[in-house]
Amino acid sequence: MRIRMIIAMAGAAGLFLTGTANAYPIKDPVLTKNAFYTSGKLAQTRCAEPPIKNNDRTLARRYMAAVTNCLNTAWGAHFKAAGLPFGKPRLKFVNKVPAGYCGLNVDPKEKSQVYYCRESRTMVVQIGQNWLTSADDLWLLHVTGLLYGAHLAGLTGIEKAFDEAPYANRNEMNEQIRRSSLQTDCLGGVFTRSVWSSFGRGAKDWNELLRTLRDSGDVKGQARTAGTGANRAAWTKLGYATGDPASCNTWTATPARVA
Repeated sequence: MRIRMIIAMAGAAGLFLTGTANAYPIKDPVLTKNAFYTSGKLAQTRCAEPPIKNNDRTLARRYMAAVTNCLNTAWGAHFKAAGLPFGKPRLKFVNKVPAGYCGLNVDPKEKSQVYYCRESRTMVVQIGQNWLTSADDLWLLHVTGLLYGAHLAGLTGIEKAFDEAPYANRNEMNEQIRRSSLQTDCLGGVFTRSVWSSFGRGAKDWNELLRTLRDSGDVKGQARTAGTGANRAAWTKLGYATGDPASCNTWTATPARVA
């Protein structure tokens, strides 16, 4: 199943177009040496996987809401132990994301998409039919985890620093957007590891998710802001393998790893 990932955060619609030129590579310590990276591994969390079935939007929404509660538990405990400020996000389901939501360039043609608004700490989710045909394939788990990763970026100051990061040209701008996006993929993998044993899933399910990710990513002829499918899968796999936010520091990665 080929899935185009639509996720955007406040600022990604143009706020960073005000950056100054010729300041690459990224040197901001908020991005490269954030205290979040030294907070340690995310502890295992007991969280039973909610029921879900194909073509049932109500169950899909309940699934994502329950996973969000698990994320609140897991990351809330983690931030408290690390001495980092924490706050829960709002979760809002919509049939269609409002035009201009949170200052972003919302794509009205997309059936399924998610957005995070830092100003209101809101995760907005639009679930279309293309995310319901194989609803039990862990895609919704990963989407919820990476969307929450955008919330974590807001809590830690990473998103604000990303908004303000200078760049020399549009290619560098798009690379920075990919670094931000791939970081959320990685954090989604970190969370998945923390609940994996309680979900009762097997290697087949995990490999199917990785295949889905490899078939996602940037679309030829459009702005390259999500990363290749191979890199999306690689960062997700890395987050899962380590269970540690430190492994999700995309801001110091080589350009090839965030292509």
